[in-house]
Amino acid sequence: MEDLVDSLTRGNVSQVKTVLASVVAVLSAYQVFLMAVGYGKVNLPFLKSKAASFAHRATGDMILVVTLLVAFMCLMYFEIGDGIEYARGGEQTRATIHVVAGSLLVAALLLKVIVVRWWQRMSRFLPALGLTVFDLFLVTWFTSAGNYLIGD
Repeated sequence: MEDLVDSLTRGNVSQVKTVLASVVAVLSAYQVFLMAVGYGKVNLPFLKSKAASFAHRATGDMILVVTLLVAFMCLMYFEIGDGIEYARGGEQTRATIHVVAGSLLVAALLLKVIVVRWWQRMSRFLPALGLTVFDLFLVTWFTSAGNYLIGD
């Protein structure tokens, strides 16, 4: 599988993951904004609540797919143990935080999808769950793509 990921990215696994993760991180901030409009916390004359909620759902579906793709690339190319063990220059703590945050992110995203699509009676927890997903996106991004872009 490592060879598949390497060939799909033409040997640029870190760069492709950085771009995809950065796009997802920006879109996750957009998601928070859309639901602020959707819940009526922000009122804009050009964006109604129903349209914001629809855009949130459509964008969220795409974010989920891209996030799972990035997670797949991480697991298949870097693996969990190797990613932590072979982290550069004493960066095991950063790598460990990234692995934990990334794992929690995937779990939180899947829980959010379950609540939205099949477990609606728990929908009162969606705002907290959505903000948790956003926070985990930020932690995951800062401990990987952000660290890569800073040029550590």
